[in-house]
Amino acid sequence: MERYSPAQVKSLIEDLNSRYHIFGFEMYPFLVSWYNARVAPVFHLPNEPDTLAVLIISTPSMFEQTFIPFLEKKVDPSNTRDPLDRAIEERFRDINTILPEEIRQIRIMYDFELQPNRAPKILMQTAGHVSGATYYYQRSDAPADTWGEKENIYGVSMHPRYGGWFAFRAVVIIENAIAPDLLPREPVDCVKGSEKRIELLNRFNKNWRDWTYRDMVESLERYSENQKLYFGTLPSERGEVVEKILSNKTG
Repeated sequence: MERYSPAQVKSLIEDLNSRYHIFGFEMYPFLVSWYNARVAPVFHLPNEPDTLAVLIISTPSMFEQTFIPFLEKKVDPSNTRDPLDRAIEERFRDINTILPEEIRQIRIMYDFELQPNRAPKILMQTAGHVSGATYYYQRSDAPADTWGEKENIYGVSMHPRYGGWFAFRAVVIIENAIAPDLLPREPVDCVKGSEKRIELLNRFNKNWRDWTYRDMVESLERYSENQKLYFGTLPSERGEVVEKILSNKTG
């Protein structure tokens, strides 16, 4: 087991970001203990508490810098798996070879992976919060009497620089690296005040298809019109959207 200092973790993350930022991804470190302290035992990660983990998010540029190039390679049309999932997997397939040799024992959990009982392998929004990448706004962040007891209000994560124009993609557990001296990085509370938080949660839960909840925080980048068209289309109909995007790019 390799012991990493906070300075070594910082250098590692900077190196990863320098390699993957051009493809539309950002990395944020956290410890397994930080995550396990906030989730139910059924979602606990089995690693040592001080094990180093890295959250991967995609930024708005991922669509044009990673996904479209993947589609342009004429991927096998007989493969029925989601093409975006395949594009993300391909991009990070060799991430262990980029890590220093002494910490290449890794496990990657993607956002689309499920346990046998159909529960997610990892709660990405919690990982986003404990890593300091995003703030996870939940029902408990608003006054208790805002909604009726039986009304389901799902939480939503917001990024201080991208607002809601990002997505959680994966968590990398570096199983042979510990960083016991690493200090938590508090997420930026970028939607302040009860009124704004209620508005955010209402927009996300009741009108998420109109995209407006994503603009509750001013963003450096937003999804392109092609990206909005793709994600706003039913998965079963996205093939036609892909053909349109590619034909316009080559036409």
